Amino acid sequence: MPETSHNLLAELLSDLEQTAIIWQIVVMALCLACSWGIIRFLSSRYPKPEIASKVGFGGMFKVAFPLLSLLLVLIGREILKKWYSVNLLNIAVPLLVALVLISLLIHTLRQVFAPSRWLHGSERFIVFVIWIGFALHLTGILPDIIRAMEYLSFNIGSQRVSLLNILSGILAILVTMLAAMWLGRMLERAIMATNNLDMSLRVVMSKLTRAGLVVLGVLIALPLAGIDITVLSVFGGALGVGVGFGLQKIASNYLSGFIILLDRSIHPGDVLTVDGRFGKVSKLTARYLLLQNTDGTEAIIPNDTLVSTTVVNHSYTNRQIRIGIPVQISYQSDLQRAMEIMSQAAAHQPRVLEDPATKVFLKSFGDNGIDLELSIWINDPEEGQLGLCSDINLEIWRNFKEAGIEIPYPQRDLRIISGQSSPDSLSP
Repeated sequence: MPETSHNLLAELLSDLEQTAIIWQIVVMALCLACSWGIIRFLSSRYPKPEIASKVGFGGMFKVAFPLLSLLLVLIGREILKKWYSVNLLNIAVPLLVALVLISLLIHTLRQVFAPSRWLHGSERFIVFVIWIGFALHLTGILPDIIRAMEYLSFNIGSQRVSLLNILSGILAILVTMLAAMWLGRMLERAIMATNNLDMSLRVVMSKLTRAGLVVLGVLIALPLAGIDITVLSVFGGALGVGVGFGLQKIASNYLSGFIILLDRSIHPGDVLTVDGRFGKVSKLTARYLLLQNTDGTEAIIPNDTLVSTTVVNHSYTNRQIRIGIPVQISYQSDLQRAMEIMSQAAAHQPRVLEDPATKVFLKSFGDNGIDLELSIWINDPEEGQLGLCSDINLEIWRNFKEAGIEIPYPQRDLRIISGQSSPDSLSP
């Protein structure tokens, strides 16, 4: 570490009365103009493909301008310093480095995490810390602060640990994990955008990829932070004890989730009946399944339930399902006309399929009337059945009234037996 500190602002003031400052301004302006022109040319000549926006490369153009400007300024500084002082360019380099770091970190955070209040707070904190470091570097105070943090230390056994080591380790872990999560998010989007793979296989590959990258990030971050990697063996033993004593259900849910994804028995978009709940699979994760009902409610069902109970998949091999609508008419009504009206009422509904054909069955002769059943087929079970059955029943009711077909009331025969009780029968 250098022993002398450089105050870049003081050095810049010494150049203000010299012609070198003009050449530095010219070089700076040319570098910024060339960078802006190159980025604009590339963005107009080669527009962003759709896959780039899906995998998270769309916002990288915001990082490209300060990064390209930094490279051009470094080249210009190396050329100009052969004849003139370059104190202004020495300030421009850390300024552009700060802009690159800010743009890159904010872009990565927005790709990894969903927009939220804490994310905006984190972005402001990152900008504040980077600009503070830039200001300390300009004034020449940063090397003194680094030496002070290295001086503040303590011993853990035979290991000397300083404040600088702790902060460097935390920074290394955060940067490594953030990079691993960003890369995992990018690969997940790329895998999910691949249309030639089955949806379940895409989900499995994306989850395994993200998990593997996180583990790899941990393995890289721990040595960078100065932590012995053998500590993972202790953590693995503690995790095994935890699974044995209290985490069986959680481990079972995750294992069941991967089994479901691998055997492809359930896909996002399937229509299921699980534990008395009917709905469409809107989300399938490694721990739970999100079942969305037609009334807007969403049921979170653990994957262990899907493996251990019977699941009715209405769209596993065929999305067509049969609906039976019971209707009863009186014995005095025209049976053939009633069956024709029921069939016509179903034919007027656009959701009812023509193949298989609609049929009307005579189920039985009941106590109060003749029991009929209208059998229809649909191929969109996720839209529900109540509204369709209601529309058909209303049309049947109107046409029955016009045709004089009666829907009977329950009939009961009441028989009264007349007679006089004898006195003996009243005695106890």
